[in-house]
Amino acid sequence: MKHLGTILTTLSLAAAPTLAAQDTTQAQPPATPALEVSEAVVAKSVVDRAPQDTGSAFTPDVGQVVCWTKLSGAPAGSETTIHHVWFHGDTQVGDVELHVSGSPWRTWSRKTVPAEWTGAWHVEVRDASGTVLKRIDFTVG
Repeated sequence: MKHLGTILTTLSLAAAPTLAAQDTTQAQPPATPALEVSEAVVAKSVVDRAPQDTGSAFTPDVGQVVCWTKLSGAPAGSETTIHHVWFHGDTQVGDVELHVSGSPWRTWSRKTVPAEWTGAWHVEVRDASGTVLKRIDFTVG
């Protein structure tokens, strides 16, 4: 019986998973937060960093429109960029690079709209790698 207990103990130790030491002194880099569009609108103007006369339809004499974007998730103290990519119909008519230096962050770009460029428009808010974060559709005319 005494030998049977020794054999069982030996077998249970052999079946137990082995533990490996881990070095926890090496700090792991924090996960990069994802840049998100909290809010985005098309407007006629921006006053005191706030969009004015927002809408999804504008008259042909609007002259210019603004894409105003509020972002969150940018790492503090870092510098990243987004793009406002403007389209009239399916034709790209503008690409504006904008800097983002914190969270939350507000930024905007303007697009001149010739009176004869009526019809469907949209703006894509893209991150630095080109991923579309938000699309805003609007019409002129």
